[in-house]
Amino acid sequence: MRETPIVQKKTGLLIIGILLIATNLRAPFTSLAPLQELVRETFTLTAAQAGLLQTLPLLAFAVFSPFAAGIARRAGMERTLFCSLAIIAAGVCLRSFTGLVGLYAGTLLIGLGIALGNVLLPGILKRDLPHKAASLTGLYALTMGLAAALGSATVVPLTNHFHTGWQNALMITLAFPLIALVVWLPQLVRHGAPQSKDGPQAQPSAGVWGAGLAWQVSLYFGLNSFIYYIIVAWLPAMLQSLGFSISEAGSLHGVLQLSTAIPGFFIGPVLARLRDQRAPGVLFALTGAVGLVGLMMLPSLATFWVVLLGISTGAGVILGLAFITLRSSNAAQASALSGMAQSVGYLLAATGPTAVGLIHDRLGSWTPPLVGCVALAILLAGLGYLAGRARQLPASPEFVTNGPALKSLKARR
Repeated sequence: MRETPIVQKKTGLLIIGILLIATNLRAPFTSLAPLQELVRETFTLTAAQAGLLQTLPLLAFAVFSPFAAGIARRAGMERTLFCSLAIIAAGVCLRSFTGLVGLYAGTLLIGLGIALGNVLLPGILKRDLPHKAASLTGLYALTMGLAAALGSATVVPLTNHFHTGWQNALMITLAFPLIALVVWLPQLVRHGAPQSKDGPQAQPSAGVWGAGLAWQVSLYFGLNSFIYYIIVAWLPAMLQSLGFSISEAGSLHGVLQLSTAIPGFFIGPVLARLRDQRAPGVLFALTGAVGLVGLMMLPSLATFWVVLLGISTGAGVILGLAFITLRSSNAAQASALSGMAQSVGYLLAATGPTAVGLIHDRLGSWTPPLVGCVALAILLAGLGYLAGRARQLPASPEFVTNGPALKSLKARR
């Protein structure tokens, strides 16, 4: 049955709103990285204090993600997403104009707002656009990456045009939440009411933290994030140890960031046509392993290996988000699984760069961390195979105890 023009218009507005929310899920905090040295000079920060500005959002993702689904059940998904955009906007303003305390507090607020958006978007896709979930996951991941690249590329040139320095340049990212807030307003009218606690959507958590499939999805998302943030944090230093200049290492770091967006152009339609996602789950993880081995064995082709790493980790993010939607039985369960996966994932991501730095300081070489990442990439391939199987979590505790035993057992393997 074809959609009426009114339905098509509402669907189109919903998709645009989702994509505009996605522009807020990286750019407001990644745009600070190019200005980190200026921030350090302004407040006389140590490297550790400045590094905390990059770690705070990841810790916020890990801590607040498990609570997002519960908040959405009480307030409604649309209202919670609207509030998340308002929190991000407040954090951007606080970060720029309230001194050192505001810098940290604003960064934490931005992390809180992004955590809510990260968790709830898969639930919205599962509820309102289930047949387009795989392709739209790739599209919103692409939008997220392009917005982050735009923010990072513009803040330094903008800083040079403002006499007051980097604070005004960072305020440019306020455009992302403000535009999204305006476009998202109609969704408050459509689905603004909280979900009924007695309805079928109110039994999401049917023990997602105790289900084997949920852990397979969460560890896949987490291990991919762990590898990605290690490479993001230490790639320039690794390249310099291999003989590259500071400028060459910086350029290759930019190539890595751009390469993460490449899978967004093609992976969504591919996933939509596959019966399951085992093949891409294994293939893209092994692509990362090849890139890491190549970087160690043949550094003269570093550009090629870095592109492989970007494609691998970028595809891993899209697959991780798609697994959340595809392995869930309903929208509320998708939000609960999203909270679990992103809590586990970003907790791992927050510890990875520090752990690798300590290993390097102890051993004086980047080879052991790189070898360790290769081993983790192979493990990621195994998790991709498990999480990519065509199965779903049971919809409720009653299903697990009273439903068909075979289907229940398959969901928990």
